Amino acid sequence: MSKCPDARDCLRDFVVPAMEKIVDKVDFRLSFIGSVDPDDSIQCKHGQTECLGNILSLCANNLYINDTKVSLGFTTCMIMDYTNIPKRSLVENCALEHGVDFNLLNDCVSEDGKGLDLLEASVKRSKEAGVKYSCTVRLDDKFRCIRDGGVWKDCKGGSKVEDLVSDVEKLYKLKNQGR
Repeated sequence: MSKCPDARDCLRDFVVPAMEKIVDKVDFRLSFIGSVDPDDSIQCKHGQTECLGNILSLCANNLYINDTKVSLGFTTCMIMDYTNIPKRSLVENCALEHGVDFNLLNDCVSEDGKGLDLLEASVKRSKEAGVKYSCTVRLDDKFRCIRDGGVWKDCKGGSKVEDLVSDVEKLYKLKNQGR
């Protein structure tokens, strides 16, 4: 996903603008598509540099699990310049811009396979959920919208930011009645 133009467009035009309005109502998780080979190596659609970009995003998410603004900001910063992933200068600049501790991020990526473990778990989670396209937006464990080939598909609730915001707010209200 980290080197995917559809994922870039999805984050920039749909997810991030919605999250600015609903971040406190969402348990946001990034999951990546790919495959795990019999020897446990992981393959990403856009190659091994994409796998490294995905690991960087997952490590940021893991380090800032309670601060979606930081982790999503970092991921979005990187994907906006996806052709330069995983250049150190891009990673350092995005980390600095979004308050991510570069040393902790680097430790996660290189620490005894922690980053690889995060990527493997993410790829398996996507596969178990039936996700085949980057970017697939899910809401309450259901497919909400897909961005593929530069177009929105299967967006039953609409593909505008306000549509996603409205769906999240309705679901949040429903799940939190009586609390």
